[in-house]
Amino acid sequence: MSKKYSNTTADYLSWDQNLNLIRRLYDDQEFKMSLLISMGSFWGLRISDLLRLKWDDVLEKDKFILVEKKTGKNREIKINNQLQRHIIECYSEIKPYKIEDFIFTSQKGSVFSIQRINVIFKTLKVRYSLTVQNFSSHSMRKTFGREVFNKSGVNAELALVKLSQLFNHSNVATTRRYLGVSREEMLETYSLLGF
Repeated sequence: MSKKYSNTTADYLSWDQNLNLIRRLYDDQEFKMSLLISMGSFWGLRISDLLRLKWDDVLEKDKFILVEKKTGKNREIKINNQLQRHIIECYSEIKPYKIEDFIFTSQKGSVFSIQRINVIFKTLKVRYSLTVQNFSSHSMRKTFGREVFNKSGVNAELALVKLSQLFNHSNVATTRRYLGVSREEMLETYSLLGF
């Protein structure tokens, strides 16, 4: 639950800014945050599902099945080569005690809370001069959705339908608003189709 009169609408990062942040976090030895942002933005998972991941779920795999906490739906997650390498690199740097350990844990060994992640993200916004108004754990999911839409070209309407299903939205209009897709962007898509 959010505080009264507070803005809880998360903003997405441009894909270039997202990839740059992932790289800079890794270079600054912030391996867990680098990995969290890469997994969140490449897969579009909710933060509650990301925080439940263990190393043996993802290490040296090209896909895995996740049961979404909120919906109870099975979702097959594919791990591309770039992300596979990043997972292995972070694992080698973090050196967890066991492969069965949760990935996103504090120095005390407890899994990060969503609230703690959001506090960390607020500091990352300032430290890395991110050009978004509200950077939170939900920004990763929006970054994923926005990148899918941006890359879809003439298939933008189909991409929105698929994203609407993935995000469990009641309709495509909700997904358009969620991703901040403007009327002009949709008109541009229609003009590509010759409408």
